[in-house]
Amino acid sequence: MSEPTIEPTGEQIKALLDSSQEGPITMVNLLRFRDQALAPDEGMSGAEAYGIYSQGVAPFLDEAGGKVLSAVACSQSVIGPAEPEWHMVIMVEYPSREAFLQMVGNADYQEVARHRSAALGDSRLILSNRLA
Repeated sequence: MSEPTIEPTGEQIKALLDSSQEGPITMVNLLRFRDQALAPDEGMSGAEAYGIYSQGVAPFLDEAGGKVLSAVACSQSVIGPAEPEWHMVIMVEYPSREAFLQMVGNADYQEVARHRSAALGDSRLILSNRLA
């Protein structure tokens, strides 16, 4: 299993900024929650802390023109390790890379995102494009 990652690297942000690709993107979020959340959400589970983030991010998502396409709880591995790797998968569509970057660069969003960081033990954020 790879090292847990919660935040993007500088190289990953640079690649997002440097891309000339236009049009909508879909961010695929693979999420593994901590048993116990970190600050500022000590005393609750990671899933509970992520619920706080989910409620707080909604206005920023609306402002960015983004929308949740699907949010599902993972229950069983059919192909892959017997032990589940992820607790939840969320697919979020944004009108563009720029819209996503403006949202996550907003200082008020970053305050809300503290709950995301407190909640997650590991994550992946995969930029995806529609094939059709």
